[in-house]
Amino acid sequence: MTHAEKPKFQTHGIHHLALVCKNMERTVHFYRDILGFPLIKTLEIPGDVPNWSAGMQHFFFDIGNETALAFFWYPNAPEAAPGVASSEPGGGRSAHGSMNHVALTVAPEMLDVYRQRLIEHGIEVTPIVNHDDSRLSVSPEVNETTYVRAIYFFDPDGIRLEFAAWVRELGPDEANTPASQKDSVPLS
Repeated sequence: MTHAEKPKFQTHGIHHLALVCKNMERTVHFYRDILGFPLIKTLEIPGDVPNWSAGMQHFFFDIGNETALAFFWYPNAPEAAPGVASSEPGGGRSAHGSMNHVALTVAPEMLDVYRQRLIEHGIEVTPIVNHDDSRLSVSPEVNETTYVRAIYFFDPDGIRLEFAAWVRELGPDEANTPASQKDSVPLS
């Protein structure tokens, strides 16, 4: 990936992304024991604290390069809303202000290996997807416009995850699509 101009705010990347899980023990098993991300920090707010976070837990996993993936667990959180607060199984749209998926950078040569490891753990995973500059932004084979290769799968709470690998440098002329100026309208 290339950098066209110096950003106004010079960040060093994402510090952590905080998500919400339904069962912290199951989340720890998936992210630490299956994906191999070290659990680096755990917090628990006592249940007798009179506020919205009473009884909650907040756990952090090291996902590499000084970046963490964090999870909150609330004893009385609302149920998940796939297609609204996150993408539905199979991908696609999600609501404004929601999270569609989490993409984690991996080495290109590891995609097949990681896909097989996920399958061995009984996790449904897509075939490798070649994101490119074609009309539909994907193609069955790698071509000269392919920029990312990826696999997609879900965690135990339905959070869509992606292992993504850059396969070429992006040029300065690749960010020239005008942004839409109109509000989207929900399908009826």
